[in-house]
Amino acid sequence: MDKLGIKIAEKRKGLGMTQIELAERMHVTRQTVSRWEAGTALPDIDKIGEIADILGVSCDYLLKDESVESGAAQAKGVGKLLKSLAGKTVQLQFFDEEADVDLFNTPCRILDFEGNWMRVAAEAKKGRIEKLIPISSVLSMEIVKERD
Repeated sequence: MDKLGIKIAEKRKGLGMTQIELAERMHVTRQTVSRWEAGTALPDIDKIGEIADILGVSCDYLLKDESVESGAAQAKGVGKLLKSLAGKTVQLQFFDEEADVDLFNTPCRILDFEGNWMRVAAEAKKGRIEKLIPISSVLSMEIVKERD
């Protein structure tokens, strides 16, 4: 079993969840979950955030070799700066302007950071959205003044 598979299995079992229950929540088969846990297959990268949410862990916890969960490790340098932005409304610019069309030119509130990912919420044309986006896709962040 690889470390990702071990972590998925441990957290799933810790929640008293069966492979079938996790599979149903993920819209995959039980065999797919079994392969992830056995290390014979890896989840698609777009499934990692969903797995993390369901299991109540960070994406970094699942993907990094250390078994330290988010919040247990101390933030340093840029991490401290980023954490200070949690709760603030920002305008994001992406390296690739088409990387996230939902957030293009849309102020969004930073909800929290999970290692190399940040969770944001915004009011978009199609209503309120909440997303987990990789910090590496962000070129810049500008704090937007709150309206009184």
